[in-house]
Amino acid sequence: MTCKNCTNEVNHNFCPNCGQPSKLKRIDGHYIAQEIEHVLHFERGILFTVKELIINPEQNIRNYISENRSRLVKPVIFIILTSLIYTLISHFFHIEDEYIKYEGMEKSAFVNILGWLQANYGYMNILTGIFIAFWLKIFFKKYDYNFFELLIMLCFVLGISMLIFAFFAIIEGILHIKLLNITGIIGVIYLTSATANFFEKNKPVNYFKALYCYLLGMITFFVLTLAVGITIDIIIKH
Repeated sequence: MTCKNCTNEVNHNFCPNCGQPSKLKRIDGHYIAQEIEHVLHFERGILFTVKELIINPEQNIRNYISENRSRLVKPVIFIILTSLIYTLISHFFHIEDEYIKYEGMEKSAFVNILGWLQANYGYMNILTGIFIAFWLKIFFKKYDYNFFELLIMLCFVLGISMLIFAFFAIIEGILHIKLLNITGIIGVIYLTSATANFFEKNKPVNYFKALYCYLLGMITFFVLTLAVGITIDIIIKH
């Protein structure tokens, strides 16, 4: 028998080269239940990842980068999944409708871009993470983390911030109490502390540098987005 994944010869239940089963089981209800259990698993799945990133984010992220990458959910999947959770909750309760308004600017390319980003927080977090990672690399260059390792760290901490927003969005939607501003403060505190501790826990200056990098990253991203939107508007008008 030939492996359908790598074309290696297979004589047993699994391919000796890539580990692919020689015969895949048919997808049924049991398979779906196993997949859901795998995602929600308390020892390796999304719930375990959330717990570890809340209790001790800096150590768990460092372990993921340098030691063990099997215990936590993959960072890109994590940020997209948590962003999707917040997006669904926010849309269900119409949380952002009272805070974000584009009256008189609906035809602007910049507003259309922001609208798309608002509907796709997973992509927006990854894009803003690129700019934040750029500034972190500059301000924390002595710690010798490369750009991509910093981006991985940001995927984890930004993912938790999305869950913080999702949690308070549920409370706001049920109790009809405006909490978005307070939630933003809590989210920034988590992002700043987790990032500063990732580099070195006992250096107070790292907290200010981390906050500064987040602000610079967000400003850089939105200035670039504004520039792209204005450019598109100018091209369309001409």
